Amino acid sequence: MSDVVVIGVAGGTGSGKTTVAEAIVSRIGRERIAYIQHDSYYRDLTGCEREILLHHNFDHPDALETELLTQHVRSLKSRIPVEVPIYDFTRHVRTGKTRRVDPLGAVLVEGILIFSEPALRELFDIKIFVDTDADLRFIRRLRRDLVERGRTVENVIAQYLETVRPMHLEFVEPSKRWADLIIPEGGFNPVALDVVCSRVEALLQPATA
Repeated sequence: MSDVVVIGVAGGTGSGKTTVAEAIVSRIGRERIAYIQHDSYYRDLTGCEREILLHHNFDHPDALETELLTQHVRSLKSRIPVEVPIYDFTRHVRTGKTRRVDPLGAVLVEGILIFSEPALRELFDIKIFVDTDADLRFIRRLRRDLVERGRTVENVIAQYLETVRPMHLEFVEPSKRWADLIIPEGGFNPVALDVVCSRVEALLQPATA
């Protein structure tokens, strides 16, 4: 095992992955854990027509440059800083800007598809799957896309039925079998978070001693 602890937090859209990830980062300490989201690695769709974008499958593994994320995690494990792309979700393009992430004692990677990619999955020392009922996940996604991403209700529903739900059933749900720990009810499960953070702290001891 590398002296850098790598944690993966997966789960369906709106499951509460970010809540869990933020809780872990907060409790472990931001000065000790680097946080990366798979969403930052969406492929650049500059120049695509609006009609094409409306039907683009953002929930298929091919929509993300996972090979770059995998390279970045390997770099962080080797104590090398990385430049994470900054993605504009309203225009579906990379901004051309990046965010520097420095290597720390631990790395946390969050995303819906991170356990479905073997090369990435093998880098995780701890694999957490956040399991939340489909109706709650859809409501959370609807609220997020309306408020943060400038979508309409019709767009969100159409995308959910056309790609989000089918891809969840094909890729996300089956990846649950790779998890070391499944957390129900998203980030609102303090007992599960206690277990996770205790395990991370135990793994960090030799890395920070």
